[in-house]
Amino acid sequence: MRIALAQTEPLWEDKEGNFKAALAFLERAREQNADLVLFPEMSMTGFSMHPEKIGETGENPRTLSFFREQAERYGLYIGVGYVELCEPKSFNRYAVLSPRGEVLADYRKIHPFTFGTESVHYAGGEELAFCQVKEFTLSPLICYDLRFPELFEIASERAELIVVPANWPSDRREHFMTLLRARAIEDQCYIAGVNRVGRARTLSYSGDSRIVDPFGRILAKAGGGEELIFADLDLESLRRYRREFPARTDRKPALYERLRQSCRM
Repeated sequence: MRIALAQTEPLWEDKEGNFKAALAFLERAREQNADLVLFPEMSMTGFSMHPEKIGETGENPRTLSFFREQAERYGLYIGVGYVELCEPKSFNRYAVLSPRGEVLADYRKIHPFTFGTESVHYAGGEELAFCQVKEFTLSPLICYDLRFPELFEIASERAELIVVPANWPSDRREHFMTLLRARAIEDQCYIAGVNRVGRARTLSYSGDSRIVDPFGRILAKAGGGEELIFADLDLESLRRYRREFPARTDRKPALYERLRQSCRM
């Protein structure tokens, strides 16, 4: 399977402008025979703390409606982030769409970023999401989730590809790059981290999007500007590696939980 990461510089809280800009990335992805295209967290607005302004409601929210049409038009699987408007708090979401315009997965970010005040405006989800994209089982997580290895350990029980759309600031770029690679090695799966670039409010974003294989090798990486990067993923290679080096089967979750409880006493 061939995947593409669309490292973008979104216009601030301007969905219509970002919809137009996204078309160029989709066109290039189709020309390069990609199967799946992934956009960053809150893809069409930037990391906004104004859910009342950018949030969407209904069974077919505006962002998903637009990208469902484009998925059919371009014959692509598409991953895109948006905000679900709710009371008292909204949800930061990421959906995966099929080339037939179906919503295959729609994940609510489990860990709102307290340091960045996200938890003031957004609630945390409580479920993982999975879907089939060609031969791969995919699970989306979002940005700050990357700092919580437990989620990745659980998701990798089913998923061979975990995607991490982000709005990860330049100040902590080394964390982003290191943790993406660590999660791939720990969980013996492909990890695709797609970040944004540019400036918004007081923050700058360095990009550094990358696709990492189960061995920890970087298959493709982006720089600091808008860019579309590609990598070909090999499911049989992943499965063979898991069989030949079965580190995941040596985990002792029951023991870990007992140790965790003993430390709290």
